[in-house]
Amino acid sequence: MEGIMKLEDLEVYQLAMRIGEIAWTITTEWDRHARRTMGTQLVRAGDSIAANISEGFGRYHYAENRNFCYYARGSLYETKTWLTKAHQRGYLDHSDHQMLQRLITTTGVKLNNYIRSIGSTKA
Repeated sequence: MEGIMKLEDLEVYQLAMRIGEIAWTITTEWDRHARRTMGTQLVRAGDSIAANISEGFGRYHYAENRNFCYYARGSLYETKTWLTKAHQRGYLDHSDHQMLQRLITTTGVKLNNYIRSIGSTKA
């Protein structure tokens, strides 16, 4: 079927998936204490971005989809906070932190645009 958008086609979903994978990869190098505390939170928040986008996408009702995208946006900001804490605590170097902050900013813009595209009233 042509013309039907798939979840995997959404750029915001692709970016969110990338954030989750990066979070997973960087935390595997941390010591046990950092992984169990900050790392677990970072991975959960990072994975939650894409998970909420996909859950909303599968709901087929604009209001539910938008609501899950708001959850995704909250997880995006939580991820940003954990990345900043990791940087401040010496677990993420400056260049990686800057790159990830740019990725978070780009994803936030795309997510806000996606939320606007979903609509605010019943068709």
